[in-house]
Amino acid sequence: MATSSITKNFVISGKERVEAFADAIEAAANDKTPIHKVSARVLTDSRDIAKFMQKRKKANGAR
Repeated sequence: MATSSITKNFVISGKERVEAFADAIEAAANDKTPIHKVSARVLTDSRDIAKFMQKRKKANGAR
């Protein structure tokens, strides 16, 4: 979750809750979830775009 999505102030009270919040922040910072790389190319030729759209329609079960 991007930090820019936090737009409200909030208060954490109580030692246990503060510890839990700090632990959650630390765990998020240490998260080693692999990022999947995706290759892409820009389609500018109308024939390439039409072929791509046909594949998309076929893959999505369009009639």
